[in-house]
Amino acid sequence: MWWLVAAVGLGIPLVITAMPEFGMFAVGALGGAATAGMGGGIVLQVIVFAAVSVALLVFVRPIAYRNRQRPEQRSGVDALKGRQAVVIERVDDSADGRIKLAGEVWSARALEHGRVFDPGQQVDVVEIDGATAVVM
Repeated sequence: MWWLVAAVGLGIPLVITAMPEFGMFAVGALGGAATAGMGGGIVLQVIVFAAVSVALLVFVRPIAYRNRQRPEQRSGVDALKGRQAVVIERVDDSADGRIKLAGEVWSARALEHGRVFDPGQQVDVVEIDGATAVVM
């Protein structure tokens, strides 16, 4: 019974903080409860809890974090990095040029000193510096 209470207790911070580690420990507690239900002693219950929790942390956690950081889930200016844009007004290493990026007009400057992009050219957005897109 205590393992089920522990599983619920670990599930609450999972929902509140969205930290998958709490869920992995909750699943470990469910493993301990299953072991208790099958008549396993307290030592075996703790071993199963630890083994399941560590296995999930070692094997599932990296997959969860990798999938959590997907590029298509980026938002704001982070979502604009790496996208292509079209030059509207001449872009050089000053911030006087203009590009059309994601349907909006942005001020832009070239990443490399001396590089010039003429209207109509495709450019790649390297970063966003304030309200200026840095392109190459």
